[in-house]
Amino acid sequence: MKIKRQKHAKKTISFYKYNFCFREPFQILIDGTFCQAALKNKIQIKEQLPKYLMGEVQLCTTNCALKELESLAKDLYGAKLILQRFQIRKCKHMKDPLPASECLLSMLGETNPHHYFIATQDQELTTALKKIPGVPLLYIILNTMVLDKPSERSLKHVEAVQLGELVSPSQQLSIQSLKEKEGLSKDNNDKRGKKRKRKSSNPNPLSCLKKKKKPMPQQPKKTDGEKKKRKRNKKRRPAGGEEATVAVSSNPTTA
Repeated sequence: MKIKRQKHAKKTISFYKYNFCFREPFQILIDGTFCQAALKNKIQIKEQLPKYLMGEVQLCTTNCALKELESLAKDLYGAKLILQRFQIRKCKHMKDPLPASECLLSMLGETNPHHYFIATQDQELTTALKKIPGVPLLYIILNTMVLDKPSERSLKHVEAVQLGELVSPSQQLSIQSLKEKEGLSKDNNDKRGKKRKRKSSNPNPLSCLKKKKKPMPQQPKKTDGEKKKRKRNKKRRPAGGEEATVAVSSNPTTA
């Protein structure tokens, strides 16, 4: 039976992870009825619940749930001590406390945006919670903790998302991130445009100055010694060389 319970819990948790973006550590809102049932059945909530859900958990409650146990009979004193050990999440009823069932419903709203698990034995509260999509329910039966299967409202919500009639939480997060990125890019573009306008309206005063003409490089003056130097032209020898001179001397010229 324990293996079947683990398989059932694993399948249900994967359903909420995939379709409603539940992540560890799982936040579990607990009321006084669940603590009282755990006390009677000798169930250690802090030890057994993480093992059953196969992950890290954050056990929490509200101020209204604590006030409700304080106002009830002394038989619930043990449940109150257990509930006091958990984290207290802020609700809107600090000054005027409400019954625990109404307070937990107000914490979930219409879509359970904070991804709470609800651990309760209150039947009226469970029927109201099943009308909200994406709310995992925990209760105690036969000395064991049980994670209820997804409600019909949750299944219909998933079908509507798959048909394209609704937007899933993961798609909502992606849309919000895209909008934030677009807003940041627009702000950056506006800032760049303002900077460019400032540059065009207020030119740099240094750029308005006339450019100074660079002085031409002066050639070095020639000294007297360089002027007196002449170029020596090499005499070219006549064609034929020594033979031509001999021929001229052998044939005297006519007067």
